[in-house]
Amino acid sequence: MSVYAYASLRRTTPCPDCRSPADWVGVQALVGDSLRWDVEVTCPGCGFAVAECGGELSDDVREELLGEHGGAVLRLRAPAHRVTVLRVLCAALGVELGAAKGVLEQVWGGTYVGTVPEVELLARRLREAGVDAVASPGRP
Repeated sequence: MSVYAYASLRRTTPCPDCRSPADWVGVQALVGDSLRWDVEVTCPGCGFAVAECGGELSDDVREELLGEHGGAVLRLRAPAHRVTVLRVLCAALGVELGAAKGVLEQVWGGTYVGTVPEVELLARRLREAGVDAVASPGRP
């Protein structure tokens, strides 16, 4: 299983055991055909260590990832059939048709931004459906 795209955060947080400064690292990665959010905390003071793998990425941490690393813009490099793109967006994002239409308008307008792993996964699923899509680093 290969990692195709990732974004990480590093900070110092109080150790859950001894309250000394501990190292906190979170990574969102596109692994295989799915997104993962993994967190590891290690304390050099008392030796505490824990890893939580496959958790949910909270909205505030997602915004922090975007702030620190910037985002990626989903771009369609060639005209695409609207129904095909909507079908992929509904399935990939787990949204209803109305919400997918809003996302499609952002994609066509070059303003749909997400973390690099999120947008790379969408681009890959669109390519699998025959749509020429790429994840371009940066803001719209």
